Amino acid sequence: MHWIDITIFCLYLLAMLGVGIYFSMRNHSQEDYYVGGRKIASWHIGLSVVATDVGGGFSIGLGGLGFLMGLAGSWMLFTGLLGAWLSAVFLIPKVYPVAKKHRFLSFPEVLKHYYTPAVALVAAAISLIGYIGFTSSQILAGAKLAAATFPSIDMQQAVWLMGSVVVVYTVLGGLKAVIYTDTVQWIILMAGLLLFGIPLGIYHLGGWQQVVKTLPPHFMDLSNLQFIDFFNWLITIVPIWFVGMTLYQRIYAARSRQSAQKAWFIAGLFEWPLMAFMGVMLGLLARAAYEQNWFADYGFAAGMPIDEEIGLPLLLVHVFPVGFMGLLMASYFSAIMSTADSCLMAASGNFVTDVMGSTQAKEHKHSIRYSQLATLLIGALAVFLATQMQNVLSLMLHSYSFMVSGLLVPVLGALFLKRPSSLAAMVSMILGGSTTLLLSYFSEAGMLLLPWGLDANFWGIGVAALAFILLHFIHLSKHKTPHEQYRHH
Repeated sequence: MHWIDITIFCLYLLAMLGVGIYFSMRNHSQEDYYVGGRKIASWHIGLSVVATDVGGGFSIGLGGLGFLMGLAGSWMLFTGLLGAWLSAVFLIPKVYPVAKKHRFLSFPEVLKHYYTPAVALVAAAISLIGYIGFTSSQILAGAKLAAATFPSIDMQQAVWLMGSVVVVYTVLGGLKAVIYTDTVQWIILMAGLLLFGIPLGIYHLGGWQQVVKTLPPHFMDLSNLQFIDFFNWLITIVPIWFVGMTLYQRIYAARSRQSAQKAWFIAGLFEWPLMAFMGVMLGLLARAAYEQNWFADYGFAAGMPIDEEIGLPLLLVHVFPVGFMGLLMASYFSAIMSTADSCLMAASGNFVTDVMGSTQAKEHKHSIRYSQLATLLIGALAVFLATQMQNVLSLMLHSYSFMVSGLLVPVLGALFLKRPSSLAAMVSMILGGSTTLLLSYFSEAGMLLLPWGLDANFWGIGVAALAFILLHFIHLSKHKTPHEQYRHH
């Protein structure tokens, strides 16, 4: 990178860090730190939801999908639109009034309200583990971007560098800092990629017709996707909108139920088609650049093995002019930081509020220090995990799957049943999450072939649902009211 780009990049990150410090000085309670004082407008929340859900991980991951399969990779984020709109219709109307009345800070507090504290504790543990993995995926995404942008830095160094920046920023900031910086970052990022990244990429590649000639025909085919792949995305990504701690925090942060629902509808449209097609289009252009031997100087000549998730950063390095490149890289790093920030806050919120049970300290200023310490320790663990992984999208989807298979069924039970069984919720969480973990491990080790190509998450959800239904009906049969028993006879 040119020294002008490096200067812009550093100044941009310092500005974002300054925003974090500004808001951290104005956080006076855990309610300020975790839910932004419950006064955030819908557009800010909507853009922040997109930044958190899509973030740097999906930006890099979507570029990898576009590199591998072309435009059909956009269907992954169509599941994000479905998840956002379904949760806006079914989840928010039920959760928001209860959360506002009881001043919830975390997702497990919802399950505590409908079930028991023991159920909430297990949910907190599952959410904590899942978000540590998700944070690691964001750090890995930033490291890949850094390693591609600065060739003198190897991947391990990039992981530790990116991880340190993310953790420091997260410890300082709160939800207000995250949401307001998300808005600015994503406007800059989307404008930069739509107005400059894609047009410049097409121009330097010799025009759209040349791009089409360079790539196999199926790269332009939206149907270039097996149904089983779409189904696995569907059962992994749609449910996260019902169990994601970062999303619950933004529901709580909204000014009203209507404001939260509006934010979710906005987020869905930004995910698909805008972010979806933008991400895979850039990945597609990166594949064309690879085929035209653009990346030979980096050791990736056409025909040589290349990590598909490296293609997008390498493309951007080639096509952006001096000045714009620094701003774009800063925006990408900031997007990654925003997601990692949110995930670390979610993990520390689970630990401090639900595992340690410090809800009585919500208004105590010193409780923020406990949250910051928890964030620091969890962040260090997430950085270490990132050093052991290679694929951003794989790590993200595994983290998603673990949380979804453990938490989705009890949430649906709370939403749609009048007297859901706490024992059913507890057993379904343990069996669902552990089933997915074990099947994922054995299938990736080559010791097990999952039937019909279905993801381990499908079987985890299935086991959880079966256990919940069985135990719930046993519970109902033992606790029938006298009137119900009379009607039965």
